Amino acid sequence: MAIYPVIMCGGSGTRLWPASRPAHPKQFLPLVGARSMFQETVLRVAGLPGAVEVVVVAGLAHRALIEAQLSEIGTTAAVLLEPEARDSAAAMAAACAWIDGRDPEGIAIVVSADHHIPDDAAFRAAALAAVEGARQGKIVTLGVRPNAPSAAYGYISPGAPAGPVWSVDAFVEKPDAETARGYITSGYLWNSGNFVTPAGLLLAELDAFEPTISSAARKAVASAQGAAGESQVLGEAFLTAPKISIDYAVMEKTKAAAVLPVDFAWSDLGAWDAVWAASPRDEAGNAVRGQALAVASQDCLVRAPTGAQVTLIGVKDLAVVVDQGQVLVCNLSASQQVKTAVDQLKAQGRETLAAPAPFDTVEGARVWFDRWLRTSALPLWWTLGADHVRGGFHEALTPEGVPVEAPRRSRVQTRQTFVYATAGQMGWRGPWRQAAWHGMTYFLDRYRRPDGLFRALVSEAGEPLDETAALYDQAFALLAMATLNAADPGHVDLAGEGRLLLEALQALRHPAGGFREEGAHPFQANAHMHLLEAAMAWAEAGGGPEWQALAAEIIELALTRFIDADGGYLREFFDADWAPAPGEDGRLIEPGHQFEWAWLLARWSQMTGEPRALPAARRLYASGLKGVDPARGVAINALNDDFTVRDASARLWPQTEWLKAALVLGEDALAPAHALARYLDTPATGAWRDLSLPCGDFRPEPAPASSFYHIAAANQALRTAGEPQRT
Repeated sequence: MAIYPVIMCGGSGTRLWPASRPAHPKQFLPLVGARSMFQETVLRVAGLPGAVEVVVVAGLAHRALIEAQLSEIGTTAAVLLEPEARDSAAAMAAACAWIDGRDPEGIAIVVSADHHIPDDAAFRAAALAAVEGARQGKIVTLGVRPNAPSAAYGYISPGAPAGPVWSVDAFVEKPDAETARGYITSGYLWNSGNFVTPAGLLLAELDAFEPTISSAARKAVASAQGAAGESQVLGEAFLTAPKISIDYAVMEKTKAAAVLPVDFAWSDLGAWDAVWAASPRDEAGNAVRGQALAVASQDCLVRAPTGAQVTLIGVKDLAVVVDQGQVLVCNLSASQQVKTAVDQLKAQGRETLAAPAPFDTVEGARVWFDRWLRTSALPLWWTLGADHVRGGFHEALTPEGVPVEAPRRSRVQTRQTFVYATAGQMGWRGPWRQAAWHGMTYFLDRYRRPDGLFRALVSEAGEPLDETAALYDQAFALLAMATLNAADPGHVDLAGEGRLLLEALQALRHPAGGFREEGAHPFQANAHMHLLEAAMAWAEAGGGPEWQALAAEIIELALTRFIDADGGYLREFFDADWAPAPGEDGRLIEPGHQFEWAWLLARWSQMTGEPRALPAARRLYASGLKGVDPARGVAINALNDDFTVRDASARLWPQTEWLKAALVLGEDALAPAHALARYLDTPATGAWRDLSLPCGDFRPEPAPASSFYHIAAANQALRTAGEPQRT
């Protein structure tokens, strides 16, 4: 009987406000140590002897958080995403259905993601002892021997010993303080909410007591969506499962219930007093994290983020927590009442605060972004983002401005060339010409293949690493050539280079029209979009009729194949006949690409008067707006073709494309300008954040150089919109 650790990621941790919020609940926060509770739990259960694969059950909105935090600790897991929370019975049923479908003899060790258990070895020993009970046909819960009365936990009244475990006389709800003291005297155990059970047994008990739950779980697992090795979104049948806890659904009814008394230290960190008790403390009993000073103060908990200084003087037993503009001050003994305060704030619409924007008009945005670009970003990425020893540009800078050593993609060299050539066109007085040719010369020298196409990747030393000639990368080569040729003609025959590359591209032609891309998705809209952008740049610069013809061909493909005729939205992936790709690939809609195509189609309408282009652009823009998260004010990464959320994270680039489309179509450009500005608030002015998580926090990571192309193009669109119209 193989062991499958199951981590339950439900719960919002309201009593740990303002740090814990529904979009970023306590299990994903580093409450006690450097890692989040979820990460600590993964590492604890992954080390169980005999563990086969960790299974994570979580809400769809937390997908990006889970994937990012698993990556941070170098661990993988089978992730099952609930389309909607249905309480613990349905979540456990889904995990057990997943296990049972792969291993009918499998045993699930079900734990909560947000529990603090400092002694990993003691937990593992207890879990393995409970496995022995499970092998005897029991559903075993871990009952923690209390070290004090507590009204914060449910209790278990143990019965008689039955092999390695005990029978259960009763499960009881959270008591009042007086009743809790009586429970301690009577030998009751804390109900930890952790279970060890054969997956098939739990499903069988649900079949007997709550068959709608087990049926929904099996169907949801069978119809789950997601590629092999990726997170799986449970099917819609999951929504039919009643919302009920596992205690009510099974444990209070089954004859298979058992409990294993355990003695290890345990806390569910349900409120700030519990966090204080579990945290390292100084000699005065203060648990301080962040920028804080405690003077003549005792037994306090302080959490202050970077940029906020908290000072305590002459106080005792306080929790002071600062997070995202919200401040909590409460007596630790009143920590359970935080939920009451949060409920009142919600009712008043004051649970969260929006950061102030650096401008309040589109003209103000134009001035602000232009100043940021000229005085911060362009100097930073030339001085620190360029490799002045080996040539070319670095892949990324840390938020503090430190170059990241990594193999170099061709698209970074061409995009940075575009950025500095564009800077020259905008009149930047810095060394734009030197920077642009620095990138172009390195690109032509290091990436050219014998067939006239350009490879994907070289090492830091410039040695070839990946010979793939992606259409996407060739498009950016053409765009960089067109832009630099227009900004600084005469040094290298870039027009000739462009024609040679266009000729070489014919090898990638697809018989049904358009071009094939390398990789898993050979028939896609995205590579064509950037090829269209490059062709339009050459056409606008007088590059010859072949560029206008190429652009017109791609426009036709977009209007007739890429854009859904009924819905007006644009899909990403297709089959060889340019029909929507089967399965989930064909359902993908990226809001950022709706905006980006809208921008290109509107420009094409201006260039050629094509009557279908502008209406299509407006429909795409409307589709893109359906991917704007109203709570965060950002365009998210992905939707399904029914406009349900597929990925609630939000990278920087969809904000730039939203802004460009709004400007060219005469729509509200202030909202996307505000969205973009938030990504540019970094310790090294001129860098940026790349990914906003569903909770609104930014993932800590270096700023990718490839994003500069998007920012520069958005700044150019703002600048153009601010120029007086010529008559």
